[in-house]
Amino acid sequence: MNLLKAEAEKEYIIKDIQTDDEEMDAFLFSLGCYSGEPITVIRHIRAGCIVSIKDSRYTIDKQLASAILI
Repeated sequence: MNLLKAEAEKEYIIKDIQTDDEEMDAFLFSLGCYSGEPITVIRHIRAGCIVSIKDSRYTIDKQLASAILI
């Protein structure tokens, strides 16, 4: 399951980042988004979702959200 299907306000553990784009992978890693890390979807928005990773909040688009498997 990816973040687009995640329930809001529930903590999940990132299982994998599924992308062939090295730039996207590096960007997610710089946010602290990698396998084994907890992630919480704060809420879904039209363009993607707002997530909490390591006490920080980020708005990510649908492409990024679909690459994060939980």
